[in-house]
Amino acid sequence: METALGVERSLTGRRWVWRHADPRRAAALSQQLGLPELVGRLLAARGVEADSAAQFLEPTLRALLPDPSLLLDMDGAAARLADAVQRAETVAVFADYDVDGACSGALMVQALRALGCRAIPYVPDRLAEGYGPNGPAIEGLMARGATLIVCVDCGIAAHDALAVAKGLADIVVLDHHKAEGPPPRVVAAVNPNRLDCTSGLRQLCAAGVAFLAAVAMQRELRRRGHFAARPEPDLRELLDLVALATVCDVVPLIGVNRALVIQGLRVMARRGRAGLAALMELSAVRDEPSAHTLGFILGPRINAGGRIAAPDLGLRLLLEADPIEARAMAERLDAVNRKRQEVEAGVLASAMRQAEEQIGRGHAVLLLQDEGWHPGVVGIVAGRVRERFNRPACVAGFEAGMGKGSGRSVPGLDLGAAIIAARQSGLLVAGGGHAMAAGFTIEAARLPELHAHLDDRLAAARDLPGAAELVIEGALSVRGATTELAQGVARLAPFGSGNEEPCFALSRARVVKSGRVGKEGATIRAFLEGEDGGRLKAICFRAKEGPLAEALLAQGGAPLLLTGHLRAEVWNEQTSAGFFVTDAARL
Repeated sequence: METALGVERSLTGRRWVWRHADPRRAAALSQQLGLPELVGRLLAARGVEADSAAQFLEPTLRALLPDPSLLLDMDGAAARLADAVQRAETVAVFADYDVDGACSGALMVQALRALGCRAIPYVPDRLAEGYGPNGPAIEGLMARGATLIVCVDCGIAAHDALAVAKGLADIVVLDHHKAEGPPPRVVAAVNPNRLDCTSGLRQLCAAGVAFLAAVAMQRELRRRGHFAARPEPDLRELLDLVALATVCDVVPLIGVNRALVIQGLRVMARRGRAGLAALMELSAVRDEPSAHTLGFILGPRINAGGRIAAPDLGLRLLLEADPIEARAMAERLDAVNRKRQEVEAGVLASAMRQAEEQIGRGHAVLLLQDEGWHPGVVGIVAGRVRERFNRPACVAGFEAGMGKGSGRSVPGLDLGAAIIAARQSGLLVAGGGHAMAAGFTIEAARLPELHAHLDDRLAAARDLPGAAELVIEGALSVRGATTELAQGVARLAPFGSGNEEPCFALSRARVVKSGRVGKEGATIRAFLEGEDGGRLKAICFRAKEGPLAEALLAQGGAPLLLTGHLRAEVWNEQTSAGFFVTDAARL
């Protein structure tokens, strides 16, 4: 790609490149929609056509929600769930311990309880039980009276564990993880990533699959006349959970996922779910929630319970109706999240040192490990290392010779397939995942073999630059970064995987005032002035140290080239433009 503004190496070590769009399509979109020309370019760069532009900007579930029956086994799952409702059975919902698991678990429990079922949520302990269904847990749920067990965000590969229920309870799996080989022998195994599923819905997270299952279940009950004398629950009230999971599981925010998130954010803005309302209040989220709220404020706190504390705390918070209880749970999760950050910081520092050494030795993949690293934070650390070095990174914590690890990849390199191949060849005790993320269990003695395997399978990583290229979609002057333009850019939200927030270059911006804010002082707030006299407020997160922080704190120095996101901010009912700095280069 073409270098942007001549920046081959920025203050954070990145090369800036342009993202171009067809100028004729951009102009046509701008005129058709009455948007600034730059926003038309953003739409064109995302492949939006004239006939689909209105739907992109205002996606509706009426237009985009697929028929649940497109998913293989969905009709069987809906029939068995409907049977459970009509028989008033006890249904256990076995969920994963991350945000997607908590959301899909809470969604299914709430949907079943609204229809009169006794629904028992269950989340395994990350350290004691590991990921997914296990025999003792299945036996325990049956002992509590469960005649149907619904596995959400897990189960597609749990053949042995689910076989424990044979003849004693039925199993329905609602999963989205990459599947290999035949599905488990259960009543229904719904997974858009099954090898034999032709639904074309591979981009759904587990909560999206669970929502479609709830739609199919109520449709089946409606067909049976179940709602002739009773009200039908409004499933739209569950969309806040789907939105939270969709953003936090980093699935592409396009098509139906885009509609699910937009509609879910509208539900969440009403603050009718006590647990999320308590978390937002605790986190000082006063404005309407956004994808950023979900991914960086709510998600990490809900995840924290499954990482280093009570595994089901996040799920229970999402189900809690009492505001006082919800507030207590939210405070506990917030405290646990702070503890998680402390644990993470210690592991990250050591992992970064190991990564530097492995880069020097020419490894394509970074495989970092140590005794006592908490398995609840290795995934986050892997993501940080991947971001810093632009390499696939796997991080494992060991105890008594056995390690539990997690990995994160870069676009174009399928880490999940490499981990699955390692497990199939006997290198791993367990392992699986998808293209961008994977998890594994390994004996310490096999680490060198695993590293060699990953280096071989993902050798193309050696050709990657040392830092990810920064894609820029337009250049602005300080005066040109207006509130109106920021509001136009916001029309493309929600931003995330598959619809990244546009990054702009701000030309010749001088820092006239700046300072550190926040408890840790890792955030810098600044005021910028342009050569044309324009003024703009700016903020930079995760800037505790380094060249970028130094440049922003050097008030009154030479003008800089800055990159970042232009956002419309509301404060005291007044809207203004703010620039969220991501990088800088000297002129």
